[in-house]
Amino acid sequence: MKSLSFILALEPTQFWRQYIFPFAILLLVILVVHKVVEKLKLPGLVALVTAGIALGSSGWHLLESSSPMISLLSNIGLDYLIFITALEFDLQLFRYDKLPVLIFTIFTLILSLTGGILLGKFLNLSHINSIFIGISIAAYTPLAYPLISGWGVLKSHAVKVTMTASLITNLASLIILVLCIKFDHFPNFEINYLISKLIGIAIYLLLILVGLNFLGQEFFKHIGDYDDRKFVFVILSIFISVLGAELIGIEKILGLFLAGLAINATLGDGAVKEKLLFIGNVVFIPIFFVCLGLKIDVNTIINNHQIITLAILMFFSLFITKFIAALFTKLFYRYQWTETLMMWSLSIPVVGIILTVAMEGLRVGLLSTELFYSMIILMLMTSVFSLWLTSKLGLCLTNTFVNQSVNQSININLFVPQQKLENENFTVIVPLYNPQNQQNLMEMAALLSKPCQGKVIPLAIAHATAKMNTKNLSIAYQRCELLLAKAMSQSRFLGINIEPLIRIDDNYAPAIVRAAREQKANLIIMGWGKRDGLRQRLFGSLINDVLWSAHCPVVVARLVDSPKRIRRILLPIENLLRPRLETINFAQKLADANQAHLTLLNVCINETRNFPGILPSRKLSNSDDQIKSRRSYIYKLLSPLSLSILPEVQVITHDNLPQAILQAARLYDLVIFPFTRQHNSPGSLPINDLTTQLTKQLTCSVIILAEPQYPNITVSQMDLSIINPQKLNFTSS
Repeated sequence: MKSLSFILALEPTQFWRQYIFPFAILLLVILVVHKVVEKLKLPGLVALVTAGIALGSSGWHLLESSSPMISLLSNIGLDYLIFITALEFDLQLFRYDKLPVLIFTIFTLILSLTGGILLGKFLNLSHINSIFIGISIAAYTPLAYPLISGWGVLKSHAVKVTMTASLITNLASLIILVLCIKFDHFPNFEINYLISKLIGIAIYLLLILVGLNFLGQEFFKHIGDYDDRKFVFVILSIFISVLGAELIGIEKILGLFLAGLAINATLGDGAVKEKLLFIGNVVFIPIFFVCLGLKIDVNTIINNHQIITLAILMFFSLFITKFIAALFTKLFYRYQWTETLMMWSLSIPVVGIILTVAMEGLRVGLLSTELFYSMIILMLMTSVFSLWLTSKLGLCLTNTFVNQSVNQSININLFVPQQKLENENFTVIVPLYNPQNQQNLMEMAALLSKPCQGKVIPLAIAHATAKMNTKNLSIAYQRCELLLAKAMSQSRFLGINIEPLIRIDDNYAPAIVRAAREQKANLIIMGWGKRDGLRQRLFGSLINDVLWSAHCPVVVARLVDSPKRIRRILLPIENLLRPRLETINFAQKLADANQAHLTLLNVCINETRNFPGILPSRKLSNSDDQIKSRRSYIYKLLSPLSLSILPEVQVITHDNLPQAILQAARLYDLVIFPFTRQHNSPGSLPINDLTTQLTKQLTCSVIILAEPQYPNITVSQMDLSIINPQKLNFTSS
């Protein structure tokens, strides 16, 4: 109660200055930095730390790192960073070979720890500081995973091994850090004490990872599987993990990491996990990096050349040891050079654990200020270098796998769309809100439903209030009636069958997806604006919620002109390793309905220009023969669709994938993209994927087709011209 009494005793102006003003400034910085990251294409953590430096004692002196609010938010952000590092991990990767993961982990830990200890001895540092350096360069966070996840490089065994090994390496590094801190507190303990601590940690690991998983399953079985109760379980799990760590006498950071792993395994993928990641990546972790920048004194770094020298030496030690670890693993499993370089580049960035080492070491007095600054500089250097290197290598690796598939005529197991279903029940739901784009959305729905004599359901939603007789609800209901009356008039002009629907609900996204499920809809068509508002930045958008929850495909359309005027449609195929036949099928049906011309575009990246003299030259990838082979391969992929009119296929060679698509799109009225769910690495702002970057620069109409979360319902299974929703195998959400 002492802290609460202290806050209540503050004068209003003092409370505002110490608590409200810093928090408001931090939120404003996050919004501004997000735009800077998009423009300059910098790693988010680099921009946030730089912003913190500008706001602190080295810049404008707006915020103080020692203020109570900054200290509180910094601690929360660090704890959330450790927690989310484990929560974000893709546990599906554990289904693959364990032995290669163990081998790469052992090589990485032994070589990195050895390199760090040797570097510390060379610089006459203490034993603890030398081990801290080894831990810092051993653990890694694959920052570029969101960037490459949609390219198909996870087909590579080497990439899967690197991603999985990151979790084990981070866990081992945390355990070593905890033991180092305990060793410093009790410098004369015997080997028996060390063995007892290791046994205690092992039992603690087992209890948290297995016990919490069992507890969660029983909890949801008896109490119910609801989002609010899942949140309660998450909070309970964190408290149990941290309390257990305190009881056995270890640092809470290990408990937070294990809690993230246990919750990840128990919750799986879902709305609760997405919101936990969203809150961390958008609020708490960015705030932590800004607070980290506040602690940095630029004058100290400039005047003390040892800090820069130590950071450079640590970078080269990491650079060499991680490459040797990847090289040894290559010798064991005969990876290609491109795969080996990809393993190396993914294991370079050090973010989560190095910050834990730096902050905890500084807090307990085991780390000097010079070494702390050197670790922060190392984090920034590895983040920038790794993102650049991985983006280049990812395109090369994808290109290599595509060429192998094309040249060897590898068959891909693709789902063949059903072609024998009845067609009279095809249903399209069109949520109405903005009268300005209503006409275009209704025309799009008409194009898709008329060929199969389907129906369109214009949906208007009135926001519910506590009482059904309030004035606000009456006004909202009257507005819905006006929107539906306009839709009725448009339907007579378009010649389509519609069934207007008004729904009263307290949330728009659930109202849309529930209505779609109740009406057995086969498609949802939504409008999409080009601007991102403040509400979307802080809480996500309505579209994201619908995409996550919908049982059927969702078309998100930004139409700059009437859909009836669309004559040329472009569908980029980013890579041929995971072709999206559902999107191709939809695009061709839309082209047939509008008598438009569809073009499939595949870009062959010129990898030898990205790494001249490093990667072996592949003349075939730039030759006319390779382009012809790719074109033939794409037509082979289209054969399961049984299209009446085959689309045109263009294969071009270019150094830059986004620029190639933008140049080609100038000649088209509409560009269609498949929706790719975005993964964000802990410690970074959300990275814009290729689709997001392109849609912001395209001036023509754009459609993004999102498949439902459940794999048994796809556009491929739902031929847009012939469908009977009663024959589809729906699963309850």
